Amino acid sequence: MKLDVNVLRYLSKDDFRVLTAVEMGMRNHELVPSELIHRIASLKHGGTYKVLKNLLKYKLLHHDSSKYDGFRLTYLGYDFLAIKTMVKRGVFVSIGRQIGVGKESDIFEVATEDGTLLAVKLHRLGRVSFRAVKAKRDYLKHRRSYNWLYLSRLAALKEFAFMKALQEHGFPVPDAVDCNRHCVVMSLVQGYPLVQVRQLQNPEVVFETIIGLIVRLAEHGLIHCDFNEFNLMIDDDEKVTMIDFPQMVSISHRNAQMYFDRDVECVFKFFRKRFDLTFEEHTVDADGTEADTDESGRICFSSITKDAGFLDKELAASGFTRKDQEDIQQFIEGGIEEDASDSDEGTEDDISISGTNEEIVEGVDSLHLLDQEQPTLDCAKADKLEDRQQCEAGPSSGPDTQNTIDEDDQSTDENDERLVKSLNKQRKHAIAAAHRGRKTVASRNSYKDKGGRSSYNSKIKKQLCSW
Repeated sequence: MKLDVNVLRYLSKDDFRVLTAVEMGMRNHELVPSELIHRIASLKHGGTYKVLKNLLKYKLLHHDSSKYDGFRLTYLGYDFLAIKTMVKRGVFVSIGRQIGVGKESDIFEVATEDGTLLAVKLHRLGRVSFRAVKAKRDYLKHRRSYNWLYLSRLAALKEFAFMKALQEHGFPVPDAVDCNRHCVVMSLVQGYPLVQVRQLQNPEVVFETIIGLIVRLAEHGLIHCDFNEFNLMIDDDEKVTMIDFPQMVSISHRNAQMYFDRDVECVFKFFRKRFDLTFEEHTVDADGTEADTDESGRICFSSITKDAGFLDKELAASGFTRKDQEDIQQFIEGGIEEDASDSDEGTEDDISISGTNEEIVEGVDSLHLLDQEQPTLDCAKADKLEDRQQCEAGPSSGPDTQNTIDEDDQSTDENDERLVKSLNKQRKHAIAAAHRGRKTVASRNSYKDKGGRSSYNSKIKKQLCSW
């Protein structure tokens, strides 16, 4: 959606009051009901419906009446709330042209009261080009439900925190100025994206500087995770500046080595294709010391000394285990003992599981025994026993055996008659109970049609009910 700040001239205090009411209602509602907006805004002379109509005209709100009559903020309305707050704080007074666009944000040029140019980044998560935010980012953490505006706010807060911390530790990043909602204000970098640069005076020096930044970040406990030519700015003096930090993770992340190798591979691939660089078996980092590399000349993640700082702990970077670094090192060093103890625990777990399995098997046997107590099963069992007794007795024509067989037949016939009678009696009771509990709902024309005569369907229903 295009940001048209000219609409800000025509918005009144009541308009922003209703926008704020919708924002507050979206904390607990996907669609904020009209009554709730009216109660939260509490305009003096009413007129909430008129204000909502005006906001819908400028596409600051979205109306949905599929489930109930409700409203929700659009990204344009969220932009206006953030811009209004920034203007009140005196961060900037005017907005200029759009200088960047990405899959997760838009970047605009703004100016302060004294004419200083700044950059404002508006996070816009949920675009069609990048909707796998829940799988690619960890903004939600343990939350299940989410809102795109809320996710954009979390991304802005995370980027502002990382930018502020990296700036304090001397990394070449833009100066973080202010943050509100999904909006981050930073200093404007005087340079060009590295992807647009075709020639460099000293490509080897620039390459070593970029690799040194990756190593420095890892030494401070962080991995950029998107370190490529699109997120690197370079000026006329070939000074490199890093941008875009919402996806940074800790070195203790379970996929930290994969992310680190991917960042290094992106830099190697770009400089090899664009500037035809051939890489040797060793690499020098930013401090001038030679870093350990593998056979292809790339830096090994395991060889980096991670003792320069603990920014991942300070900023609660993604993947940090919330334990001290000493505990992590002790766990890594004593991995064999931990594995042995885990194996012992596993045997105990197996014993307990086997015990529970035996209890489950006993429970299943008891269920079968309970099923066998039913009368139908007893009859079948009795028939099988009689057949087996006859087979064991064998063919005989004696009078005693014939008499016993006749007596058994008579007893079984009597039992069968009693069983049939009891079953018929139970069936009649069940049918009567069902008829007593049935509630017949008569429609408007169930017994009489328009002519006053009983219809054919009503006759059938009467017969069924009487039966």
